[in-house]
Amino acid sequence: MMKTLILPIAVIGLTLSGTAESAVTSNFDNLILAANSHWAGETSPSAPLFEPNASSFNSGLATFSNQMTDWGGGVSSWSGWAYSNQTDNTTPGFENQYSAYTGQAHSGSNFGIAYLSGDAAQISFAGPVQADGLYLTNTTYTALSMLNGDSFAKKFGGASGNDADWLKLTVSGLSGGVESGAIDFYLADYRSSNNSLDYIVNGWEWLNLSSLGTIDGLKFAISSSDTGLFGMNTPAYFAMDDLTVTAVPLPATIWLMITGLLAFLGFNRGTVHRNPALI
Repeated sequence: MMKTLILPIAVIGLTLSGTAESAVTSNFDNLILAANSHWAGETSPSAPLFEPNASSFNSGLATFSNQMTDWGGGVSSWSGWAYSNQTDNTTPGFENQYSAYTGQAHSGSNFGIAYLSGDAAQISFAGPVQADGLYLTNTTYTALSMLNGDSFAKKFGGASGNDADWLKLTVSGLSGGVESGAIDFYLADYRSSNNSLDYIVNGWEWLNLSSLGTIDGLKFAISSSDTGLFGMNTPAYFAMDDLTVTAVPLPATIWLMITGLLAFLGFNRGTVHRNPALI
C-alpha cells in the first residue's frame, strides 16, 4: 500500500516540472506615479554625503537597481534605473532627462529610464528565466542632443552630415554573475555612406533576447562615437518598456526530491496517514 500511494505523488512532481510557464511582462504600471512625474531613487539620512544610497524597485519578475548620491546643499544625482510617465519630446537638455522621445509609453502609462554610470543599471531575477525581449527607445534628452548637438556633445553627422556617428546599447545576459552572451542595439546610426539611411530611434523597437539563454540577470552598457578626454559626450540614457521573460521550471529531479520528501513526511513506518492536500 505504501508504494502504491507514493507513486502518484512522484508523478505529480514530474507533471509540475514539465508544466509550461507563462510569460510575465515588466511594464512598470504596478508602480504608482502622479501625472507627469518620475521616481529616480532617494537619499538616506543615515548615508554619508558623497556615498551612493542603493535601492531598487520591482515590476513583473524583475528587480531594477538604482542608486542616489547626496552631494550636499540640496544637490543629488542618480544612476541605474528610474521609472517615469513624462512624455515631453520637444524640450532639449538635462532638465528633461526623464521623458521618452516617443511621446508615450509602449503600453500603459509608465516606462523605465536608465542612466548608465558604471554597473548601476542592472536587472536581476529571483530565479532562472528565459528572456523573450523588451522594447527600447531614446530619451528626449539624448535624442535631441544627437539631432542638434549641445554644449557637451556634437550633432550627429557633423556639419557636413557625413560623420559616421553612432550610439550603441549592449545588453548582456548574466547567469551566476557570468555573462552568457551579448546583443547590440543601435539607438542611433549614421555609419551608412547613404545619408538618407541615417537614423535616431524615435519609436518603440523590439529587441529579441532569446539568444541569451537561461539567465538570472541582465546588464547594460552604452557607447558612442562621440567621446572625449572624460569619456562619452552623448548623454548615456535610454528608455525601456515591456520586458517579457518566462520563468524556467525546476528540473524534474529536484521536483522528485521535493515530492519524495513530502511523501516520506506523510507516512510513518508501517502506518498510512491520509494527506488532506491529496484528497
